[in-house]
Amino acid sequence: MLQRCNLHHRPRNAPQRRSRTSESSSDPKKWLPSRQRFRGAGHYAWDAFVKPACKRMKSNHKIWIMLLLSVLFLLAGIVASLKIYQHIATSYSEQRHTLRVIDLLEDFLSALKDAETGERGFVITGNEAFLQPYFAERDTMQSRLQYLEQLLQTDASRASIQELRLPLTTKMAQMAQIIALKRARNDAQAVKLVNRGEGKQLMDDIRSRVQTLIQAERVTLAQHEVDYQATLFRLFNVMLGACLLFFIAALSFTYHLYRQGLQRQDAVLLQKTRQSLEQQQQLNAQLQTSNLALQRSEELLSITLNSIDDGVVTTNALAQVTGINPMALRLTGLTLEQARGRRIDDVLRIVNKSTREGVPNPVMAALQNGSGQALANQTMLLSRDGSEYDIADSCAPILTRDGQVIGAVLVFRNVTQAYASQESARSNAVLMQTILNSVADGVLTLHGNDFLVETVNPAMTKMFGYAGSEIVGQDIRLLIPTLSPLAHASAAISVSEVQGHRKDGSQFSLEITLNEMWLGNERHYTGVLRDRTERKQAEEAVLKGSALQKAIFESANFSSIATDAQGVIQIFNVGAERMLGYTALEVINKITPADISDAAELIARAKSLSLEQKTPIKPGFEALVFKASRDIEDIYELTYIRKDHSRFPALFSVTALRDAHDTIIGYLLIGTDNTVRRQIEEERKKLDQRLRDQQFYTRSLIEANIDALITTDPSGIITDVNKQMELLTSCTRDELIGAPFKKYFTDPEHAKAAIDLVLNEKKVINYELTARTLEGLETVVSFNATTFYDRNRNLQGVFAAARDVNERKRLDGVLEDKNLELEAARTLADKANSAKSDFLSSMSHELRSPLNAILGFAQLMASESPAPTDQQQRRISQIIRAGWHLLNLINEILELTKIESRQVTYSMEPVNLGKMVGECLGMLETQAQQLGIAIHVPSIDIALFVHADSTRLKQVLINLLTNAIKYNRPQGSVNVLCTLLVNDRVRVSIQDNGMGLSLDQQAQLFQAFNRLGQESSGVEGTGIGLMVAKQLVELMGGTIGVQSKVGEGSVFWVELDTVDGPQVPQQRHDLDLNLPVVQRANRAHTLLYVEDNPANMQLMQEIIGRQPEFDLRISNNGLSGFDIARSDLPDVILLDINLPGINGYEVLKMLREDALTAHIPVLALSANAMESDVKRGLKAGFLRYLTKPIQVDELLLALNAALEITEAGKPPV
Repeated sequence: MLQRCNLHHRPRNAPQRRSRTSESSSDPKKWLPSRQRFRGAGHYAWDAFVKPACKRMKSNHKIWIMLLLSVLFLLAGIVASLKIYQHIATSYSEQRHTLRVIDLLEDFLSALKDAETGERGFVITGNEAFLQPYFAERDTMQSRLQYLEQLLQTDASRASIQELRLPLTTKMAQMAQIIALKRARNDAQAVKLVNRGEGKQLMDDIRSRVQTLIQAERVTLAQHEVDYQATLFRLFNVMLGACLLFFIAALSFTYHLYRQGLQRQDAVLLQKTRQSLEQQQQLNAQLQTSNLALQRSEELLSITLNSIDDGVVTTNALAQVTGINPMALRLTGLTLEQARGRRIDDVLRIVNKSTREGVPNPVMAALQNGSGQALANQTMLLSRDGSEYDIADSCAPILTRDGQVIGAVLVFRNVTQAYASQESARSNAVLMQTILNSVADGVLTLHGNDFLVETVNPAMTKMFGYAGSEIVGQDIRLLIPTLSPLAHASAAISVSEVQGHRKDGSQFSLEITLNEMWLGNERHYTGVLRDRTERKQAEEAVLKGSALQKAIFESANFSSIATDAQGVIQIFNVGAERMLGYTALEVINKITPADISDAAELIARAKSLSLEQKTPIKPGFEALVFKASRDIEDIYELTYIRKDHSRFPALFSVTALRDAHDTIIGYLLIGTDNTVRRQIEEERKKLDQRLRDQQFYTRSLIEANIDALITTDPSGIITDVNKQMELLTSCTRDELIGAPFKKYFTDPEHAKAAIDLVLNEKKVINYELTARTLEGLETVVSFNATTFYDRNRNLQGVFAAARDVNERKRLDGVLEDKNLELEAARTLADKANSAKSDFLSSMSHELRSPLNAILGFAQLMASESPAPTDQQQRRISQIIRAGWHLLNLINEILELTKIESRQVTYSMEPVNLGKMVGECLGMLETQAQQLGIAIHVPSIDIALFVHADSTRLKQVLINLLTNAIKYNRPQGSVNVLCTLLVNDRVRVSIQDNGMGLSLDQQAQLFQAFNRLGQESSGVEGTGIGLMVAKQLVELMGGTIGVQSKVGEGSVFWVELDTVDGPQVPQQRHDLDLNLPVVQRANRAHTLLYVEDNPANMQLMQEIIGRQPEFDLRISNNGLSGFDIARSDLPDVILLDINLPGINGYEVLKMLREDALTAHIPVLALSANAMESDVKRGLKAGFLRYLTKPIQVDELLLALNAALEITEAGKPPV
């Protein structure tokens, strides 16, 4: 078989072009070229070796000659191309030069035209702007001609440029003359000179000469273009010729290389053929030797195959059996004649042991893939004699030397007994592992000497919270600290209860049993551990369950009655006693539950059950338990009769009690009082009726609504409408329901967008749509909608209302017009308020300046040494009192103005009411004592806070308290009371026992400048305090009022909202006017006062003159004051705001920016006393902002604070 394979396959190194080795060996010259076949050996050698060498030498010379010619042609073409390209570049440069000359000539002519046009425009209009082109070109025209003369290349052209100079000079001179005449206002002479036409003749002459030059240059340009195109054509011809010559040379060179390649190929082929013939002869000799060795090998292989216990089968490439050994014949049940030549599938029938389905034969896979194959496990061989064998096999392909598959060898073995043993061992191991994995107890093995854990089951790891790898190899004392080899060295160890330690540190109770076993002369232990936690919990649960069962049975909330089989009561629980009024002793073994039930109901139940069960049932206990005796669930209502003969409905559940043999031994009746449920059912019926009434009422409201009401589902389909929607669309309710909402509007997409918007935003307000009836009538509606849901918050759809707004839109237009009118009026009023505020601010400044001198000098006079006489003191006091009264009047007028213009600022915060009242009373205590007025204030809760602005509230309370003191009777009293109201508000009442107010006076109380006839009473006042107080209280969200009776007095009250106090008590630090005297250096301190008012200067000199520690310097304007500050470096600067030249803010900025004066503290002293003025001054950087008229004590305190900063070396704040 192997011989046949080798004879029909050539060796691996045989020539590829020879397919018949017999022809090669019999006629070696057959394969030589025909012209060499009949020559002798000498000629053959000459033709084979010498001639080809000579031809190769000749071919090499030809190649070099052709390459040289190609290079020469290429160099000639490159040289010619470079010369032509240089000519092209020269021609192109001359073209650009000529174009440049033409452009300059045209620019020259254009500039001259612009100059002439500008000159004529100036002559006509006299506007110098027209002369700009003339002036721009007047001095450049000759330089233009000179530049053109340099560019021109011909003598004729340059001569033409020279001829242009005279007319150009004449033209420019004439234009200059005309311009000069026009400027001299000699218009007639200028026009006359223009009308003479000399300028036009000169211009035409210049234009003609320039055009001639341009035309000559264009001719030159055309010649350059022709020369350029001709040169390009020559370049193209040269490049084309060079390319053709190079291409012909390349083709010749390629053809020569091709011929030389063919000749070399013939020589190589001849040499290869000769070598192949010689190798074939050698291979034939080797083949004969190999055949003999193969025969001996086959004989040895046959002996070996017949003696082994494995079955061996060989096949050819068609999977037909070519050889089979005796073991294979015995296992397959075939004879050699039956097996040989048959396909391997017929000889070797193999199936899957589990499924009994055929499996692919490995021989087929080996023949197809050319690689070794093997059967999977669970493979069985079916023998012809009916026997079945478990087999294991391997199959390998038979390959030739070049890798071609020519057959296969299959070796298989009977492994039935081995598989059976392995399966038994595997089953036992699986069974054991399954048992260990499924038991609830922990199982482990320990080494006998050191008690190291060797194996554990899953229950063990679960019990202790460790992974198996974390336990194996560890000492058992990691899990059970009390277990040790020394303490437990017996063959069997049983510990009823020990403490186990889990991985998380928790402990639990367990019991352990250890048994000794010997493996390989080594002692080991197997242990079983059981968690006792659940058992303990179960025991505790049983105890609790018994107690719970007893508690349930003894519950007083339901009755539990147990009877024997005849119905006599045996158990009567506490609930039954409470429910029925009997004690257990009164009923046990004496009556049945039927005796305490309504007899008429028992008779009716017996009849009903007899008809239902189709068997006669007696009234009484049998009617109660009939269904339960047949294991039918039975829950029903029955009337119980109490011991006092009262009745109540009870809900029963009856259960039959059976013994172990399923014999009824009694019944258990559990009942609850059903009175409450009956009442609930009655209430539910009433509620259902009310719900129906409410639905009818709601529907009536919907139908009576003036708006069109619609509901839709989430997709926009109408689900319900009212009558107004029918009128709006002229459709019936049935036509509308189920139709798309958008269908009934002029813009369906806009209507659909409304539904989508409701679904996204949950509601829509005033969404405008236009509805349209079937007749085409359109109505603008305002669409308001929201989503609605069921009780489970599932979206049901959209509820919408559409209101006709045609009339409203008309009224909106009217309203808009009115609003515009009101806005204009408001703007006018704002302007008036602004003007009033500006006027009052200015008036305040103008009044404060003289008041400053009046009050200042009056204060100085009052503190003169020696002291004034009593008469002088009274007069001075009158001056001071009148001055401060005038100042208060100014301040109140300004405050009223701010309130009316809504410019007042306030900060709402929790204010301690008791503390606020105390501060106000402290400020007015002296005034009350002077007038002999007693003030009574009951204790006020210190934790009472109101929501107000602290400053404004104090202003209101001081106003009311001042009025109560001023307008009281001699030796009168004032009572202050704080009362909490039910609506989280507090009322502050201020009661006096003065003259009281009539109803007419009360009606005029809160009017500006109305003192209610008190102008002649001698009591000072402005008449606007109460009005300011009222408006401030209302701004803070409160109310103010009065109760009064003539002759008894008045009660003014303020109500404000209460709030919780702040978490951290606010601490107010009152200014201590008794400041300690600062110990200063002995030197005098320099004070610079910058003021432009002489009276104020004199006042300051008087005040500072009494302070020996100050050296006063005065300046009457800001600039000189700044210079003095830089030269003298005063300790403190007192600065007025309204100064001549530069104001006080500018002076302050200069002082702060100068390094010499930046450290000096600056105080502002100004008659600008508005709150905004004070804030602006402090923000600008003044240490203090003092207002006129000045208070001497306040001024000295401010100077004291400034000197402290100066002496401490701190920067001014």
